[in-house]
Amino acid sequence: MSARSWLGVFSLIILQLFLFLLSNCRAAQEQRPASNNSNEQNSTPATAEPTQKPESANATTELATRDTPAAFKVNVNLVQVRVIVRDANGKGVDNLQKEDFQLFDGRKLQNISTFGVETAASRRLKLAPPSNAEQTAGDPAAPPSETLNLPQRFVALVFDDGHLALDDAVTARDAATRFLKALAPGDRAGIFSTSGQSTQEFTGDRELLNRKLLSVVPRASTESIGTDCPAVSYYQADLIQNRNDVQAMAVAVEDAVQCAFHGDTTKRAQAEYLARGAASRSLAHGDMQSQYAYSQLTDILRRLAGMPGERVMVLISPGFLMSTLRLENSDIVDRANRSNIVIHTLDARGLYTPDVLGDIAHPPPAGSYRTAGYRLSYRVAAQSAQSEVLRDFADGTGGIFFHNRNDLDEGLKEIGLAAPVSYLLGFSPQNMKSDGSYHTLRVALTKKQKYSVQARHGYFAPRHVANPEEQAKEEIREAVFSQEEIRDIPLELQTQFFKLQEGQAKLAVLSRVALKSLRFRKADGRSVDNLTIATAIFDENGNFILGGEKIVEMKLLAPTYDRLNKSGLTVKSSFDVKPGKYLVRLVIRDSEGSQMAARNGAVVIPY
Repeated sequence: MSARSWLGVFSLIILQLFLFLLSNCRAAQEQRPASNNSNEQNSTPATAEPTQKPESANATTELATRDTPAAFKVNVNLVQVRVIVRDANGKGVDNLQKEDFQLFDGRKLQNISTFGVETAASRRLKLAPPSNAEQTAGDPAAPPSETLNLPQRFVALVFDDGHLALDDAVTARDAATRFLKALAPGDRAGIFSTSGQSTQEFTGDRELLNRKLLSVVPRASTESIGTDCPAVSYYQADLIQNRNDVQAMAVAVEDAVQCAFHGDTTKRAQAEYLARGAASRSLAHGDMQSQYAYSQLTDILRRLAGMPGERVMVLISPGFLMSTLRLENSDIVDRANRSNIVIHTLDARGLYTPDVLGDIAHPPPAGSYRTAGYRLSYRVAAQSAQSEVLRDFADGTGGIFFHNRNDLDEGLKEIGLAAPVSYLLGFSPQNMKSDGSYHTLRVALTKKQKYSVQARHGYFAPRHVANPEEQAKEEIREAVFSQEEIRDIPLELQTQFFKLQEGQAKLAVLSRVALKSLRFRKADGRSVDNLTIATAIFDENGNFILGGEKIVEMKLLAPTYDRLNKSGLTVKSSFDVKPGKYLVRLVIRDSEGSQMAARNGAVVIPY
């Protein structure tokens, strides 16, 4: 064989050896990442607390935590009824127990499953204790015993400036100024009006509220029926258009004969045409004002429903006619009951006699002397009927209707300030149909004492059957916007904060859950349960800032279960916030036992 041939064979052998070594190197590189991945999995913490270490290679399948979007809102599930009991002198009764109450849903006596007593002392929020794990240099935490005047009760002062007379508006505004001084430190008030032109969102700044009160003046529509011919009042127009009242029509026709035809009775047919047109315009004008008031009240209720704690609306109004707008009236009561809002009403007219001469700014329209007596009777009847809407709002939501008294200061104090003692009764309706129907409630005392009982009068059933997942979400959402503490599961709340840079901080909320009270399900030799942990952050005026939910899925082997049963499970949620004062609301729920716990805390992050 020639030298050239031997060189070719040798080159081929070298090439094959090189390819063999290259393939082995690639195989080794492909196997090495798999080994690294296995090591990384074994280093994953076994619990939601990142400082805890796993006890076995199976720990990664025992605990898993995932974030879920939070969409907090208020829903009806557990029915809660706030009750205020007063003696014959109007003084609050403070020594009652759960056994002293009876709660009826319709005619059926219900089991009171939750019971609480609320006083001024119990409403004060304590600072959530800071965790000792980490502290921020230069920002010493406040002592745990320190309390903050963070919001717990929200009062919407609503002025019906679309119907208020000038003198009534001034009197009510002065009384409201003194009322604001008497609010508790944890109360937040807002100023609203049915015209929408005087609005101050909920705040604890009394000076800001007082300045906004100065803008409360009568703002009735500039359109006037006083120059119409004939002049037909809203009440009379309702009689003519909606009730086919023959007498009211005859009065309008006679006035038309006098104002349009100088008493020429031969023009009665034309006068009737004018009278019907005037009645139609007056009714439309009055309905428009009332509908606008209803729409503003709806918006205020929607705003109030999003506040975390006790919610109260105080409507200061001379009242207004409902005419055919009774559906709108019922809708206001329904919305308030669905959101657990109490509506108190104060008749701004005080102790009044029928105002036959009218407001100096809006005197009653002139007409024929022959019909003067009828028009006066309509005016007196209208002033009496105006109070029906105020009575309905208060009675339908368990509020107080303050009327026929001139001491408006005492009235606002009675209906707007927190009662020294109140009781919170809760029950879960049994076999309730999910048809959206209204259920009447009645609270009675077992010993039949001669006490007055103030409580809501009803609630609404859900509109559809909720599956277990939907029901759990509703329970959590409702609990988030309450401030009632629930203790089905032992739960501790702690906070940490870190100043990142100027005007920015990281707030960590730590929840420590005692697992021994959870009802685990046994499956494949493991203890199985899921925890939903919801955290909501509110600012010092009760505005929802941000929040989140975590799902902790537990499939614990015996060693891990025993360890966590002794130490508890700690879960941390972090939020980017600005320095300030915050209310922290923590709610947890387990899937197997449907048990819940809720805690309130407060944190101060210095500027």
